[in-house]
Amino acid sequence: MEVESKEWILEQYVSKGVPTTEHLKLRTSNLKITKDVVPDDHVMLRLHWLSVDPYLRAKMSSQQDGLYLSQFQLNQAVTTFGVGEVIESKRSGLSVGEIVIHPFAPVAEYCIAPASFLRKIDPHSGVSVPDYLSALGIPGFAAWVGIVVLGETKPGENVFISAAAGGVGVFAGQLAKLKGCRVVGSVGSDVKVKFLKEEIGYDEAFNYNVETDYDAALRKYFPNGIDIYLDNVGGRMLEAVLNHVNSHARIPLCGMISQYNKVWTEREGVRNLLNMVGKEVRMEGFMLASYMNRFGEFLEEMIGYVKQRKIVSKHKIYHGIESFLESFESLFTSSNVGKVMIQVNKDAKA
Repeated sequence: MEVESKEWILEQYVSKGVPTTEHLKLRTSNLKITKDVVPDDHVMLRLHWLSVDPYLRAKMSSQQDGLYLSQFQLNQAVTTFGVGEVIESKRSGLSVGEIVIHPFAPVAEYCIAPASFLRKIDPHSGVSVPDYLSALGIPGFAAWVGIVVLGETKPGENVFISAAAGGVGVFAGQLAKLKGCRVVGSVGSDVKVKFLKEEIGYDEAFNYNVETDYDAALRKYFPNGIDIYLDNVGGRMLEAVLNHVNSHARIPLCGMISQYNKVWTEREGVRNLLNMVGKEVRMEGFMLASYMNRFGEFLEEMIGYVKQRKIVSKHKIYHGIESFLESFESLFTSSNVGKVMIQVNKDAKA
């Protein structure tokens, strides 16, 4: 049998701004679904779910700038975390019909993948398939590293999280609450403020488009100062936070989405770093690859929370491979709530 498989390729690097159809193109190719085209120790997958994450922007710029991630190759498919179904296999232990996670899945409908890259999903785990890309995927792991490992949260501490209604922020706030902290988030709309307080359990949240004096807002919401700030935006918000940190505060730098689409000479600086000296503050950037030795520990803790409904997910789902560019652009507009992902086909297993 032969099928058409659509995939998104990077045709031109993005020097600044959000990628457009000038940079990303949807290409269609024919693929034979037969064992003959699958190499040994590989499988063929029909992809069901694809993760859409801000870090992908850093892999489209042609320079290892800031995040120092390897760049996508021109005229090749962009890749992300995905979930797919095995439809042909030349690897013992991976059978047709099994569902697997692929950490380098092309943004495509079908692919052939080395079996060594794949991790099987237990269909009887009591966890939904999309949760493996959110609570148990990159966003959940980033939140856990930031809050639990680097944040070293203690009961009663004051935690501030920016981009709090995004993929990472939703889980970071819940983890901090489970550790006994008071949690406040900043978001870009009143709808997201309501969502954080009523559905996710944040103690407080504010709309940075309304409360535009960040220094005043943080004074209002943190009368006793900030012990932990999980930074997802950088820029002006990070600068304001440094005026309100307590002694020995921790600032895990998870991401800086407000700066991704700018060349470095246009990025906003932070003028008050001297506060870190007097308050003996620890600010530390982190990349998840450096913490993979803790991934098993993370999974054990997080799966327990998910099964007990102590951690809940919020997904913004786009439909069809054609929606990749739209879904990716949405990450930079504050239009989404929760983890953005693509349901590649209508019968994707959830």
